[in-house]
Amino acid sequence: MSLNYTAFSHPPYFLLIGIPGLEKEQFWIAFPFCIMYAIAVLGNITLLLIIKAEPSLHESMYLFLAMLAFTDLVLSTSTLPKMLGVFWLGSGEIGFLSCLAQLFFIHTFSSVESGVLMAMALDRYIAICCPLRHSSILSVPVVVALESLVLVRGVLLVSPFCFLLLKMPFCQHHIISHSYCEHMAVVKLACGDTRVNVIYGLFVAFIVTGCDMILISMSYTMILQVVMKLSSAEARLKAFSTCASHVSVSLAFYVPALFTFLTHRFGQSIPPHVHIMVANLYLLVPPMLNPIVYGVRTKKLWDRVVLLFQQKGN
Repeated sequence: MSLNYTAFSHPPYFLLIGIPGLEKEQFWIAFPFCIMYAIAVLGNITLLLIIKAEPSLHESMYLFLAMLAFTDLVLSTSTLPKMLGVFWLGSGEIGFLSCLAQLFFIHTFSSVESGVLMAMALDRYIAICCPLRHSSILSVPVVVALESLVLVRGVLLVSPFCFLLLKMPFCQHHIISHSYCEHMAVVKLACGDTRVNVIYGLFVAFIVTGCDMILISMSYTMILQVVMKLSSAEARLKAFSTCASHVSVSLAFYVPALFTFLTHRFGQSIPPHVHIMVANLYLLVPPMLNPIVYGVRTKKLWDRVVLLFQQKGN
């Protein structure tokens, strides 16, 4: 198929090649990816339905968890169906505007996920350090306002990515060495000056990932100081158990995110297939793990899940 565009316009479509160096193996790699996606969709929809149906769960921790579940659904669904099409059917063609739309949803909701994890760390800090004031500080209107701010932050920070790419010339470059339309993977195809794109990308990464990670670290450091002063061993164990699930979820999100971000800029020696595999898992593992971790570790949620299945069994 010919590409009809001038040297100073964008191409009508891009071509996603999947995992560079593993083009033959990616047919089989798609099967575990598909299973992970199915678990993520089923788990997060179940969480949303349970939290919506149970009035006792309409409090800050579970409202943040509902936002996290919704974010995970958007993140995984914006990438996996197309990715599976590339792996199984070889249908790597994606329209230019469709590519920008996918890029927008991936980066916006990655920012939202980071913001929700930060809000959940704040929620745990207030719950453990100021338990008597927790419900008054983080009332439902306050939680909704925080979630709205996190969403608006993501939209405002990521929108310039798309506007900048719309103005970039791509010459004859249209093959993306990736499984989905990721910002830097698309920027690398541009044949104009991309310094603004790169600098703005670094700025967004610092504002979102950097600031959120600092606030999360500070929250859990202060929580740890308070927990260590508790006289009851049972209370300490319960607090550690609650925070451990939050920390594990945060690590599952931030470690591959930082690896992917740093590899684009400093990891020229890292094989492309390793980079793309981690980038794929970054959008799959957290959405799959979050409902499992919180569903099993949170007693209220687990009791409700058990009750739901018992009712269906009867």
